[in-house]
Amino acid sequence: MVHAKMHLNPLMPLSMKSLQKVLIIGCLLMPWHGWICAQVSPLPRAHAHNDYEHERPLEDALDAGFCSVEADVFAVDGALWVAHDRIHLDPKRTLTSLYLDPLQKLIQQQGGAVYDQKTAFYLMIDFKSEGASTYEICQQVIQPYRSILSHVNAEGFHQEPVTIVISGNRPIDLIEHQTERWVFVDGRLSDMKSNQKPSSLIPWVSENWKNHFSWDGKGVMPEAEVKALRRWIDQAHDQGRKVRFWATPETETFWRTAYQAGLDFLNTDQLLAMRQVLLSLPSP
Repeated sequence: MVHAKMHLNPLMPLSMKSLQKVLIIGCLLMPWHGWICAQVSPLPRAHAHNDYEHERPLEDALDAGFCSVEADVFAVDGALWVAHDRIHLDPKRTLTSLYLDPLQKLIQQQGGAVYDQKTAFYLMIDFKSEGASTYEICQQVIQPYRSILSHVNAEGFHQEPVTIVISGNRPIDLIEHQTERWVFVDGRLSDMKSNQKPSSLIPWVSENWKNHFSWDGKGVMPEAEVKALRRWIDQAHDQGRKVRFWATPETETFWRTAYQAGLDFLNTDQLLAMRQVLLSLPSP
């Protein structure tokens, strides 16, 4: 508990030193998440790849203004444990403790949003264990948080502060046939080409960058590859979808080029470096 006495004359302008004291005390008294997110400029196109591997999962991404975070999960003992592989599983690191609880508390502090009412926030859950059984547990895990989750029912799509997108071992048919659901699916290029499943089910398409492009983020991206990237983006947007690539180059040149080409989500492990670059760019 912080106790502070400051005798200020309300008619007297604050000196810079006094103002700094007020700001510091305010920061200490306000819950961390609420203070940070009230101050940071959100980056709607920044995606924190394997977010849980950072020193402070979710918190580091929020500090940097990221609007999409990714967590790999395994179904264990009726819970979703967060790790890249089984050898690193830890019962203290669950989807609930690292993401769902903090997001719910933050949204309550912020008055109903992660950053602000107009900025969407995505939680990508990458299923590493078998899809159907993991999804069964996932539905139970997210049930207490439904009030903050975007969902679909007979009346259509309902936008809420957090949208969950399932990736990895995706039980697409199982999810698709639910008349009421609180998750969406990370699609692939084949889903976009066939265009048989609606954007209300598959709002994203994601692919491995290296499987489709040779450019390594150094020098100038070949014009033919720029055109191919833009065709993908245009096709996805025509279908009401967004585009993301993983295994992308971690260079400033890549981020600038992909951003200017209109790529919806820029995938990175280097949160602060990408933030600095994106803040310097005008809207495409």
